[in-house]
Amino acid sequence: MGIKEQELLKARMEAIEARIQAACDRANRKREDVKIIAVTKYVDEQAIGDLLDVGIEHIGENRVQDALPKYELYKERGTWHFIGHLQTNKAKEVVGRFPYIHSLDRLSLAQELNRRAEAIDQVVNCFLQVNISGEETKFGLSPNDVLAFLRETSNMKHIKIVGLMTMAPVVDDQEEARQVFRGLYEWKARINECAFPHAHIEELSMGMSSDFEVAIEEGATYIRLGSVLVKPE
Repeated sequence: MGIKEQELLKARMEAIEARIQAACDRANRKREDVKIIAVTKYVDEQAIGDLLDVGIEHIGENRVQDALPKYELYKERGTWHFIGHLQTNKAKEVVGRFPYIHSLDRLSLAQELNRRAEAIDQVVNCFLQVNISGEETKFGLSPNDVLAFLRETSNMKHIKIVGLMTMAPVVDDQEEARQVFRGLYEWKARINECAFPHAHIEELSMGMSSDFEVAIEEGATYIRLGSVLVKPE
């Protein structure tokens, strides 16, 4: 990375940091409670190296076939999150590589993740994807199905559900996303009251480049930043 590009990336990071801090201040939250996942699906391996060089610790990839070459290059440096829709037949490529999967959304995937993790004697940290907005174009469990899903998966010893994930509608006004994020936060408390053996919700993965400030105000612990952070070629 040239000096100019490095300066531009650092400037973007500084601007994002200021916005995160301001959102934390408004919500009376600690800055260290919010972690940035750099969404790198549209950038090459070098760009991921650049992000790691300026202090990004969490890398988020959406497509298995594109993610694996990047992972092999940088697996020792960042913490890798699989954040895209995961096909059941691709689970074997993700388990053992990505410590966090943000898109658990159906029983067949849970069964396959559990089976693959058991084979290598690991436990997979999963985020349950919940379609709070109800949009047909989005993946995720309907809120009405969440508790039944957790009951069905409660005997899967190689899956640990550590968080919830959702995506808000793409809108011009961040305020329109607030109710979606608030709804996910409410589900966090509801699930924890049930005391499922495999699901203690500590993390909320919500908020993207267009709405991360409102997501932070509503309790996000992971924000997934693409275009505001990384500029594709």
